[in-house]
Amino acid sequence: MSGISALPVPPQEREFAFHDRDFRRVCELIHRQAGISLGPAKRDMVYGRLSRRLRVLRLDSFRTYLDRIESGDEGEMQAFVNALTTNLTSFFREPHHFERLEEELQARAGTGRSPVSRLWSCAASTGEEPYSMAISACEAFGSLQPPVRILATDIDTQVLSVAARGIYPIERIAGLPETLVRRYFLRGTGAQAGQCRVRPQLQALLDFRPLNLLLPRYPVERDMMALFCRNVMIYFDKPTQRSILGRLVEHMAPDGILYTGHSENYLHAADLIQPCGRTLYRRAEARP
Repeated sequence: MSGISALPVPPQEREFAFHDRDFRRVCELIHRQAGISLGPAKRDMVYGRLSRRLRVLRLDSFRTYLDRIESGDEGEMQAFVNALTTNLTSFFREPHHFERLEEELQARAGTGRSPVSRLWSCAASTGEEPYSMAISACEAFGSLQPPVRILATDIDTQVLSVAARGIYPIERIAGLPETLVRRYFLRGTGAQAGQCRVRPQLQALLDFRPLNLLLPRYPVERDMMALFCRNVMIYFDKPTQRSILGRLVEHMAPDGILYTGHSENYLHAADLIQPCGRTLYRRAEARP
């Protein structure tokens, strides 16, 4: 997300009362459901996002809203998670990762290894990351039909639906080289002017699925040569990070690489993963 944030609304001017016990319940519920740890500084953000749900549902209090969720309303539980999930992404964010991915795919070409390389974007958000992975694969093989399959998952079902459509404001690709824009995007005309769409060949490489990283087991293929889990672990506490990493490495190929965010540190998990480059890791048993 970008832009200027609205100033917090003073408690006395709020539409709904938001007590300490309400905030504690929200924190406990989102941690239990999604592993996200919210500190006191997030209180205004929580109020702003969840008050929209109260208006949609025509409820008069946070207590009533949280009671509804905890009573087993699965649809609203998903809306609750969607509302509190922060999605910040862009095409080719942290470009050195995509340069490395392209190099790895080029190195695999013609080596006699598995004809299809499996890639996984764990926090796909609105799709810019997995589509950037797909473009890197196309560039590596010089083809719009490279031998790769990309799994794109996220806990937020709303952003996944945006990703699956593959339609973006034209401003989202303004910083890309024109050669890539022409090769991989279609510009909207007429009523669609101001928008762009990823080419169908890119969409065909991706499989979008909802997935909660807190699940004890992931219904995901193994032997992933590239696993992007970037800028999501910062929302989890250390025990949760370690638990998730322990499951993720089970899905990495012996020579696979875990791509992480620039602000994430895994010194506490050195027995699981070992650095092999700038914010890059391999399984601990497979030294770089």
